Amino acid sequence: MLFYRFNWEGDNKVIALDDISLNVRAGEFVAIVGPSGSGKSTFLSIAGALLSPSKGRLRLNGEDITTLSPKELTRVRLEKIGFVFQSSNLVPYLSVRDQLLLLSELIGKRDKTTVKKADELLSHLGLGHRAGHFPEALSGGERQRVAIARSLMNDPEIILADEPTASLDSKRGRDVVEMLANEVKSRIKQPSW
Repeated sequence: MLFYRFNWEGDNKVIALDDISLNVRAGEFVAIVGPSGSGKSTFLSIAGALLSPSKGRLRLNGEDITTLSPKELTRVRLEKIGFVFQSSNLVPYLSVRDQLLLLSELIGKRDKTTVKKADELLSHLGLGHRAGHFPEALSGGERQRVAIARSLMNDPEIILADEPTASLDSKRGRDVVEMLANEVKSRIKQPSW
């Protein structure tokens, strides 16, 4: 990854990220740390193809996705990237289960297998009993766990999480970090010798 993001405030150019280069290999669990306002969220938005860099390029599995059309970028985000934002970003009129199934709907792959996977993820995160509830009936921590489960639904090649445990208690926070780490480890392709 090599990219820059410039923001303009009046006549002043504000450089949010400058001369960033990062290579993350399969199976790595990487944390980006820094003070508030240092560009972490901007970095994740560019890495997830939500924002375009002003200069440089972004590669996912060796493919330069910087030059893809908006429609192609949408497909990459739907099929290859899992997102967990600081706020859960749940759709208010969808049930918890439907939040997870939304990606499958958008890709056109909703079937019994995806429904089963959604239910298994919800159960794993202690939300099986909330599958039919709507976001307004959930606590902040429950909403964030739904967002985490949703990020795993498309079997992403990369999971980008922007402070995913901020609204969770310490036990659930540890559980979520362990679950994300285990998910990363489980996706490493073992050599077939």
